[in-house]
Amino acid sequence: MKTSEIRSTFLDYFRSKGHTIVPSSSLVPSSDPTLLFTNSGMVQFKNVFLGSEKPGYVRAADVQRCLRAGGKHNDLDAVGYTARHHTFFEMLGNWSFGDYFKRDAIIYAWELLTVVFKLPADKLWVTVYHTDDEAFDIWSREVGVPVERIVRIGDNKGAPYASDNFWQMADTGPCGPCTEIFFDHGADIAGGPPGSPDEDGDRYIEIWNLVFMQFDRAPDGTLSPLPAPCVDTGMGLERLAAVLQHVHSNYEIDLFAHLIQVAAGLTDTKDLANKSLRVIADHIRACSFLIVDGVLPSNEGRGYVLRRIIRRALRHGWMLGVRGDFFWRMVAPLVEEMGAAYPELASKQSFVEDALRTEELRFGETLEHGMRLFDDIAHKSRAGQSGGIIPGTDAFRLYDTYGFPVDLTADIARERGLEVDMGGFEQAMNEQRERARAAGRFEAKGQMPADLASQLGPTVFLGYEALRSEGCKVLGIVRGGKRIDQLADGEEGLLILDRTPFYAESGGQVGDTGELLAAAGRFDVGDTLKMGGVFFGHAGRWVGGEPLRTGDVVDARVDVARRQAIVLNHSATHLLHAALRKVLGDHVAQKGSLVAPQRLRFDFSHFKPMDANELTQVELMVNAEVRRNAAAEVRTMGYDDAIGFGAMALFGEKYGDEVRVLKMGDFSIELCGGTHVNRTGDIGLFKIVSEAGVASGVRRIEAVTGDGALAYVADEEHRLAELSQLLSSSGEEAVEKLRQLFDRQKKLERELASLRSKAAGSATADLAGSATDVDGIKIVAARLEGLDAKSLRDSVDQLKQQLGDCVILLAGAADGRVSLIAGVHGKALSRVKAGSVVAHVAAQIDGKGGGRPDLAQGGGSDLPRLPAILSALPAWIATQ
Repeated sequence: MKTSEIRSTFLDYFRSKGHTIVPSSSLVPSSDPTLLFTNSGMVQFKNVFLGSEKPGYVRAADVQRCLRAGGKHNDLDAVGYTARHHTFFEMLGNWSFGDYFKRDAIIYAWELLTVVFKLPADKLWVTVYHTDDEAFDIWSREVGVPVERIVRIGDNKGAPYASDNFWQMADTGPCGPCTEIFFDHGADIAGGPPGSPDEDGDRYIEIWNLVFMQFDRAPDGTLSPLPAPCVDTGMGLERLAAVLQHVHSNYEIDLFAHLIQVAAGLTDTKDLANKSLRVIADHIRACSFLIVDGVLPSNEGRGYVLRRIIRRALRHGWMLGVRGDFFWRMVAPLVEEMGAAYPELASKQSFVEDALRTEELRFGETLEHGMRLFDDIAHKSRAGQSGGIIPGTDAFRLYDTYGFPVDLTADIARERGLEVDMGGFEQAMNEQRERARAAGRFEAKGQMPADLASQLGPTVFLGYEALRSEGCKVLGIVRGGKRIDQLADGEEGLLILDRTPFYAESGGQVGDTGELLAAAGRFDVGDTLKMGGVFFGHAGRWVGGEPLRTGDVVDARVDVARRQAIVLNHSATHLLHAALRKVLGDHVAQKGSLVAPQRLRFDFSHFKPMDANELTQVELMVNAEVRRNAAAEVRTMGYDDAIGFGAMALFGEKYGDEVRVLKMGDFSIELCGGTHVNRTGDIGLFKIVSEAGVASGVRRIEAVTGDGALAYVADEEHRLAELSQLLSSSGEEAVEKLRQLFDRQKKLERELASLRSKAAGSATADLAGSATDVDGIKIVAARLEGLDAKSLRDSVDQLKQQLGDCVILLAGAADGRVSLIAGVHGKALSRVKAGSVVAHVAAQIDGKGGGRPDLAQGGGSDLPRLPAILSALPAWIATQ
């Protein structure tokens, strides 16, 4: 059975059992700010398990794409060298949210494996948590697994409930026992059954883990039964495919066999078992899906992890003899294998190829030089006293000069029987590591206490239709992530209301401000935040004679003018997005946005700066839609219906079953939960302020609308009027007048350069005749007035040609500073270097300098003793 058939068969089976099929979420988690990447199937359901999010179904199934190549979960070093480690992998999972529990989960798993996939029952072993008699009895009595193939696993990780068969989300919160299913590859493979001393062998391979979340763990370790126990299962698609296709290694399954075959052709490699081919085949999946999900190569955060994976793949290509580009050519065969299951991969094929090609060219230019440097370092490490340890400073030099991530250096070192001094590297890398750590901090802006979240329903948002609402009830008050009962005068906090017209920050749109009026005072709202996905937190300060308490009633008043300005900018971002795709191409995708009252900021994927013509086209196109004054229609519909309707979804965003679709004429259709204009004409005017790069492959446009655009135009007109006044010309003539002035300036600069060149020639002739002879070497040390650095260099070159074996030092002064140019020529190079000459003089005038042996430059202060220093130079050279 092919991998694609296994994937679809799994989903079809659980669809037949009443499960809602949920699409894979992005590799960039939208619901868990503590994770760098989605590393398991449960990530997109974390808020469901915590009780802060309620889906429209009670049982689900999915095939989740996952990545383990950074942070705590990092398998990168092992990839390609073992049978089952991957950076990117797919996790098959079925889920029950308070619906079925242990019995049904176990029966479903056994039926799918033995009846649908037809695995021999006598090849399957299971494990249970040692006290989970319920699961043990279901396996032995109902399913019929012999008790000798059911292994009880106790607390084998050094603490109560710390076990391979006890799962917990964190130190506290939902947790419970799990049961795992293993496949026995046969006695010809080394290794013992789970729980035995030889369990790390490859004979018995775990293929499915069924987690039963039935307890809530308190800080003191006490377990309390959950009111609605849940099921969370995970089965690795690649492992299951290896079992069903009767191969031992994941790299022998059909999907990898095809990719390895293509990689072998691109690298002209005959040995299909070569580990470098495995690395390339694995890494193209990780890199392609990361780019599809909005990650682009960079030097920090997720982008740095992607860059590490790409460069590891390129280095393995280099090991196979590839000196040109090849890795990006793996995208097309990957689309052949996985494009049907993941249409977003197929639709973004050219964009992924461009991103990889750009990175490949960038790194390919330095890879060979870096490898030569590594060979030198490795040779010294073996020959020296380091005991086979590559110094951390050398590892840092490889990173800093040639872009070698340290794990790539460690990877190469390991192949040569060497190690890297990681402590030394981290010390040398301290500044960069601090920046990367800062970029990798993913902190929630507003935390919802679990005890409060479990008691409340979602906040009802009224702000699509109204900006004022009376009789809103204060359901909770939060400060510092903890629930409190009241706020005294002047105290700050977050108020949770039962309903609100205030928009909470999300989708790039900033949160509303305004005020909440109560009988005893006023709560000034400075921001509105999403908390736990479904609760709106009003952040601000209480001003009142009596404390504000939970249960009080307030009248909500949104700042109307500010909201209106935000609305114009938000709607304009959708028109801008559509216009960019029409002008630049379908590869353009939103990478981030900020919608504030004063301006909009829109980040998008594109690999080069936009030229003036492209910016003009985009701006004209958006304003044409504004003048068309089409209705901005908002419809609420199911997610699948919305996609079928033609709406564009942003990968990385989390959408519910019901979504809002914004349609502006026939120009733009996107999913968006923000607030918008009634008609495009409400935007008034759209004006691009700037376009710039913010990261590799990511551009940023800043723009203004409405009153902000009018103010921008008025400001530009004022500047043009000032310029016209300075040029004594009208606005129409100002540009031509300015061009004439620039042309005149260039002509004068050329004339000045010519005069300086003549002056330098004249001075050179005089200096050549006054040179001092020291042991057959001509020495000139002089100060020349009115010459810039270029003229000084020209003079030095002329003197070197005239004098032959010589040392020249010329000084030119301006604004209290001295420029120094030194030149050494002929046999004088064996006696002294230009860098030493300029450094010797510069040190005496509070300056510094350096350069090549034959030419160097420096500078310092124009001190009165400079003539004496220059006069003493021949005597100094005589001592060298």
